[in-house]
Amino acid sequence: MLNKRGCGILLHPTSLPGPGGIGSLGADARRFIDLLYAMGMSYWQVLPLTPPACGNSPYSAFTAFGGNPLLIDLERIVNEGDLSQAACSDSYPEERVDFATVAGSKMELLYQAGSAFLAHNATPRTHEFHHFCDTTPWLHDFALFMALKRLFHGKSWNRWPAEASRITPEKYQKYSEELGQEIGVQKYLQWQFSRQWHELRTYANQRGIAVIGDIPIFVAHDSADVWSHRELFLLDSKGNQTVVAGVPPDYFSATGQLWGNPHYDWDAMEQGGYRWWIERFKTMFEVFDIVRVDHFRGFEAAWQVSVKSRTAREGIWVKGPGEKLFDALQTALGPLPIIAEDLGVITPEVVALRDRYDFPGMKILQFAFDSGPSNPELPHNHVKHGVVYTGTHDNDTTRGWYDSVSDSVRNGMNVYLCTSGADCVGDLMRAALMSVADTVIIPFQDIMKLGSEARMNIPGTPFGNWEWRFTWDMLPRDLAASVRSQVERYDRAQYGEKTYAT
Repeated sequence: MLNKRGCGILLHPTSLPGPGGIGSLGADARRFIDLLYAMGMSYWQVLPLTPPACGNSPYSAFTAFGGNPLLIDLERIVNEGDLSQAACSDSYPEERVDFATVAGSKMELLYQAGSAFLAHNATPRTHEFHHFCDTTPWLHDFALFMALKRLFHGKSWNRWPAEASRITPEKYQKYSEELGQEIGVQKYLQWQFSRQWHELRTYANQRGIAVIGDIPIFVAHDSADVWSHRELFLLDSKGNQTVVAGVPPDYFSATGQLWGNPHYDWDAMEQGGYRWWIERFKTMFEVFDIVRVDHFRGFEAAWQVSVKSRTAREGIWVKGPGEKLFDALQTALGPLPIIAEDLGVITPEVVALRDRYDFPGMKILQFAFDSGPSNPELPHNHVKHGVVYTGTHDNDTTRGWYDSVSDSVRNGMNVYLCTSGADCVGDLMRAALMSVADTVIIPFQDIMKLGSEARMNIPGTPFGNWEWRFTWDMLPRDLAASVRSQVERYDRAQYGEKTYAT
């Protein structure tokens, strides 16, 4: 994979159409895969599928391992008898995700379903559920964490009573017994997500479409990962952060981005043989065919900011594990199907780390026209072993970007591409498809030529992101044929069926 000319679409499942106020892993997801197949696509790229913690962001999750229950297809739950059809009658906006409303109502239904399932006598599904529980190493810690979070009214774990925040084996066992019902429901939700996602990925693979996932380098402080492995993070004795992650001033923000994630204690990670990271990547490779590693440069050196700082301006670069981590991963897991998100402040050391393992890097065409001919994002500077995007989830849509940039940038693009700019989105997509790079990924919003109203995320803003959805009636009738003709023209169309998942 990623070693021949191909094309894919970037769309997070929450943006899919369908009932329930949010995209799911059900029939509409399969219809979308059918559309990708009709377009001649080889890849479907998604954002992290983990359960969002802060600001509904998939890059801030309660666990780095599990799935987002809001993506579970309720129709499947109804068909299996864990929920009545009458319970799923709420109506929601079609073109935005109202996360607060959807999370409240859907989680209530999922809790009902989980309780009903756990009350059933032994069935073949019960055996499948227990097998999942017995073979998923991270599951009980996460389920207990979520049960404790519910018990303590949603507070961050470092604000729980000491016996729960710094848990001993005795208290671990005590809470596991006392909160058994809640823990069981949490495990049910992860089981349902896992089986539905596995079936959907298999459906995509059978149509020759590989699924590209996304692994954020950092995890949320308020997560099962930090709570259960606090010794692997830079925290004080009470579990509070002393330093946080971010990036210095960049394209997106004049003051930098203050992400707020805890930094890793890389010495402790190394002493433990990087076992946590090995298990994390192993899990991701079981979920996806290829994994995009977000903020890859942080493994060489990451921006560290005092927890007292109000912006990310005053930070320092702190060395990461570099090749020691990736050597350990490769020894444990074999070849690593990784895309390195190598954007931002990239040094020769970062390039050397990426190239040591032959990871393809990324090029973003929206960044190509603000400087001279040596700009590495310009198509004539692309390399074969790379992945080209018109933009990512952090960028505006191409239509919105083109309308908002300076005249000089617009003119630079028009002159470079020998076009008037009347079809700026089509022009930039064509430039991506023409690139020498093996792989092209286009956000679905650009396929539909939408404006800024369809933007997914504005970095550095805590609210109002991740909400965009499309509806089927927004798609032109000839969309699949039109896109396929372009993909074929530049020798990127896939034909026939292949199988990647097992």
